[in-house]
Amino acid sequence: MKTAESLSIKTPLLESLPLSQLNQTRVWLKMEAMQPSGSFKIRGIGFACQQHAARGVKRFISSSGGNAGLAVAYAGRQLGIPAVVVVPESTSDRALHLLALEGAEVKVHGKTWADANQLAQSWVTEQDAFIHPFDDALLWQGIAALIDEVVEGGVRPDAVVLSVGGGSLLSGIDQGLTQHGLHQVPIYIAETTGMASYHAALVAGHPIAVDHLSGIATSLGARQVCQRAFDVSKTRTVVGTQVSDREAVDACLAFLDDHRTLVEPACGAALALLYGQKLPLASVENVLVIVCGGSTATLNALQAFK
Repeated sequence: MKTAESLSIKTPLLESLPLSQLNQTRVWLKMEAMQPSGSFKIRGIGFACQQHAARGVKRFISSSGGNAGLAVAYAGRQLGIPAVVVVPESTSDRALHLLALEGAEVKVHGKTWADANQLAQSWVTEQDAFIHPFDDALLWQGIAALIDEVVEGGVRPDAVVLSVGGGSLLSGIDQGLTQHGLHQVPIYIAETTGMASYHAALVAGHPIAVDHLSGIATSLGARQVCQRAFDVSKTRTVVGTQVSDREAVDACLAFLDDHRTLVEPACGAALALLYGQKLPLASVENVLVIVCGGSTATLNALQAFK
């Protein structure tokens, strides 16, 4: 149940017997798909919105046709503050429906998120708060609390598996691990081959905008990861792995069968590392997987791709 202290909820931490047996270790699932907005995004965005609300802002403005926008809309509804979400033309009808359901004012603009983001930022006044989808220290602070819950649940992971798009999840998880003295824990990140902006950053030695994004895992579609996410690779072992769209979708469907939870392909990319036994886990006792969710995922869309 949502408390006065947080707009996010404490999500279940479940041991996955199918994935544990497949990978010959204990695999723990942090079920962020259970968040009220449908994804982990409400942890950071909810925290940021509460901080801005406390200083008296009159409106939230954001730019996202997916999980981040829905988190802003949910936070605005809960806090009684109007939310404006600018989305690109590629935004799905389902996402538009869910944003409207939360009561957000939705503006469709431009071919890409960058176009929508530029317009959104141009509207911000002194009475507004701009909520970035991934590049904001308040987001990382809110997401770090996820690790607090894991440790309180009695699990100190030896490895973490997660997906990377813009990089807020990676940044927040790194912060949470560091706060608990888990400096040596490696993070295995997943991207689909058409959305591999973190891989591009690792190759270049700095965040770099990729020329073209493609594929089904649209929530991973940030052309350039934030600097903070890249900097994690300088202080912690970060191992990047890419999977195909088909592997991500197959993992979503397998996860639905195994754990009765529907997630989007962006989340399926991380799950595919375990379903495909792609990680060196022989000496690892406890693997934490961030089941990041997906607000707009539908079974029909996954089956249509397959």
